[in-house]
Amino acid sequence: MTVRNNHKEVQMIRMRAAVVNEAGGAFEIEEVALEQPRAGEVLVRLVATGVCHTDLSVRNGVQSPQVLGHEGAGIVESVGPGVTGLAPGDKVVLSFASCGACDKCHAGSPAHCRQFVPLNMLGTRADGSRSIRGADGREIGGHFFGQSSFAEYALAVPRNIVRLPDDTPDDLLRLLGPLGCGVQTGAGGVINSLQVRAGSSMAIFGAGGVGLSALLAAVASGCSTIVVVDVNPGRLDLALELGASHVVDARGEDARAQIIEATGGGADYSVETSGNPHAARNAVEVLDVGGTAGLIGLGRPGSEIVLDHSVLGFGRRVVGIVEGDAVPQDFIPTLIALHGAGKFAFDRFVRTYPFEDIQRAVDDSLAGTTVKGIVVF
Repeated sequence: MTVRNNHKEVQMIRMRAAVVNEAGGAFEIEEVALEQPRAGEVLVRLVATGVCHTDLSVRNGVQSPQVLGHEGAGIVESVGPGVTGLAPGDKVVLSFASCGACDKCHAGSPAHCRQFVPLNMLGTRADGSRSIRGADGREIGGHFFGQSSFAEYALAVPRNIVRLPDDTPDDLLRLLGPLGCGVQTGAGGVINSLQVRAGSSMAIFGAGGVGLSALLAAVASGCSTIVVVDVNPGRLDLALELGASHVVDARGEDARAQIIEATGGGADYSVETSGNPHAARNAVEVLDVGGTAGLIGLGRPGSEIVLDHSVLGFGRRVVGIVEGDAVPQDFIPTLIALHGAGKFAFDRFVRTYPFEDIQRAVDDSLAGTTVKGIVVF
């Protein structure tokens, strides 16, 4: 398929994509067209894509039709001019985009890239162009987190692509997409951001995909006491199966006291994954002297966390965490290796759906009946 864009002919590929056409709207599967890769770009045929709560939050504020999805896994279909290190047939996981040119990227902190918002959240390339068109010719937002992988194909760049070994089994590849964001965020928050010590204690608020990934990382890091807090009894049971030493129902009036008792006077570390301001306050107030709270969950814009100033005394600290402070090309292979060694069973909390059932995957995620949904193409 060929279209004209700015008086130039542009080669397009037809594909199916889940399009959100209005704020809060359903994910509607439509026939659309995607540009072939430009210089520096890579076309990936998606095998599967994870469903993340960030997708669901962003769809509530979309201003124009957009393709979301940012936990893609697939196979390189073709590469644009100038791309090295990747070739058709390579198996890959897609992660967040970064510029590679700012001081944060040069310092090895791509999750803090100064261009993070425009590269990941605006629905366009860095130059403002759009690469997806609807059947009626209208432009559709893409490049969400540098991929927009709720579609059969995605355009990415080498900086947000993690190449996998050629012998990666196909059944494993279908499960690896969430490592590009949700799993990476939770596990990286524990391993990279907090750098937890073996033998330490940790409280984890929220037993969704991010929280359970943090739990697996805490177990792998040798934490001796791990308390998981949630309101879903089934998820608390799963947390115990995955290695939590204690679980606490957050609805109980004495939840905070239970956490402090279980950790022997307070936790060395805590992680808050829900974005709930009350949970964030508890994550700080259950810390032991010198403890550190990592805030991962993103609250509503304008929401505030109120703390008793005295709680921050005696060396307690609060840090914000994005994408687990990970360099995806380094960290995702580490997680895959841990999984292969039987030390990171993230596959225990994922559930696959046919791509045609993406709305059901979304609804199940919101209802709490699925921890981490993955749509399979």
